[in-house]
Amino acid sequence: MPIRKLLLAAALAAAVVSGSAGAQALSKPGEFYFDADAQTTKPVVAIKETGDAAMERLAKIIERKAHAPTEAAQLAHLAMEGGRVELGRQLYGRALREIDSGSTYWRAIMWNYAWDLYHLGAHEEAFKYWATLHGARNVSAAWMPPTYAVALWSLGRKDEAVEWYAAAVRSEPDLWRDSSRYAELLPAWRDSDRATLAQVRQAWAENPPRWP
Repeated sequence: MPIRKLLLAAALAAAVVSGSAGAQALSKPGEFYFDADAQTTKPVVAIKETGDAAMERLAKIIERKAHAPTEAAQLAHLAMEGGRVELGRQLYGRALREIDSGSTYWRAIMWNYAWDLYHLGAHEEAFKYWATLHGARNVSAAWMPPTYAVALWSLGRKDEAVEWYAAAVRSEPDLWRDSSRYAELLPAWRDSDRATLAQVRQAWAENPPRWP
């Protein structure tokens, strides 16, 4: 039965992610953010199946394979999307425990876990994961300004959110001065995420912060 296998996967996955819950503060945004950092902002896909078939196959792999971080992360995402939140957390914990922070997969898993948490309404926890990513590598990635703007706005840290949005505008003014290209620029975002970003943009337009 699929549920039995998923529960077994949960038991195997039980882990606490160390080092991910600490950093809640970000340094002030820099001037420009041009790095595509494409390996971070991609889905973690170990197998091509979708839906229940994917969950069943991934659970079987995890049951018999001692080291399966990408399979665990993909199953974690599917579990959280399907409402099995605790299972998803445990599987993400297993995935992050099994992979080195220098790996590009580590960054992608952290990125996707943060978004899954954010969409559950766990905004503070999601932000901690993004902040950990921010501090893990010296990179000025293009995903940072809009992502941090939305995360900080959702946390009520609106002045900081506007500062990060300003960094997006400084980096690519033709892209971010208005919200007309959000669907093109942020195709993986939900409509609600883009709507939140539009609120940040409106606040930025009303009172753009000075640089520096």
